[in-house]
Amino acid sequence: MVDLKRAVLRIRTLRFASQFAFFLLLNAVLFGFEPSALLLPTLQSLGNPAASAGDAFAVMQYQLYQTMIPWLPLASFLIFTVLLGRMLCAWVCPFGFIQDILGFLKRRHAVISLRTHNEMLYIKYLILGVVLFISLTVSLSVVAGMGYSYRNALGVFAQAPFNALSPHDTLFGVLPVSIFNVITAEAPFVGILEGIGSLSILFWVRLFILALVLVFAVYTPRSWCKYLCPVGAEMAILNHFSFLGLKRDLVHCTKSSCRRCVEVCPMRVPILDLPWEKFTHPECTYCLECVDACPTRAIRPKFS
Repeated sequence: MVDLKRAVLRIRTLRFASQFAFFLLLNAVLFGFEPSALLLPTLQSLGNPAASAGDAFAVMQYQLYQTMIPWLPLASFLIFTVLLGRMLCAWVCPFGFIQDILGFLKRRHAVISLRTHNEMLYIKYLILGVVLFISLTVSLSVVAGMGYSYRNALGVFAQAPFNALSPHDTLFGVLPVSIFNVITAEAPFVGILEGIGSLSILFWVRLFILALVLVFAVYTPRSWCKYLCPVGAEMAILNHFSFLGLKRDLVHCTKSSCRRCVEVCPMRVPILDLPWEKFTHPECTYCLECVDACPTRAIRPKFS
């Protein structure tokens, strides 16, 4: 067990270094850098004043709201996922980084039964479907000349249905802006009291959702990525076509007496049940913890 922990620690340290570096890069405006036009399929709030890169999923929703074909967001999803699979989820995504940090708050995590886990995997696809349905129907109805009343009735949910309630948008966009406004007020204490009184119901709903998601991440590592993230759902669909995958060497794999790769996988990918030549499971984020945990070095990345 000690050797297993040491093995996992190596890749985990490298991955945390990557996540921290990208967290700084994606918030580089804080350090005086200019924002870029780069869109990434990661959870990076458009409302974050420090963001140096765009959130492809949020931009896709907004462009549909503007009755535009979202070529750039779709290209971002397609290019990054076909080349790297869901690797950005594990190595780049800021909200994934926050979840990994929270996972260290508890030594023993809650174990969700396999049946419940498999059923909950579909939630993120449901969220993705609802978001795309709203965005597409708003866009098509406006193009048809009869959708302005529908769009106005949806309010903030018309522009970006997911981001209107998303926890990452609350954490990286809404809360920093609210705190900044209070700090820069002439009388901060009075500003806090006035601010609390003027906050909308939507703000408190967003805050409640954020709290639930963060607590869930403490008890179940990467729970947002596994069960709720529509960005992960979209990438999971495209992950079937990824050039990047994992290969398991049957000569060195002691499958009958060892399940270390399955035990350390935060996404609960059934590695030993997948094709050994190359597998690109939709839930795999290529965190590579299984690679370092394998005592015989039977698993390794494969790009083809």
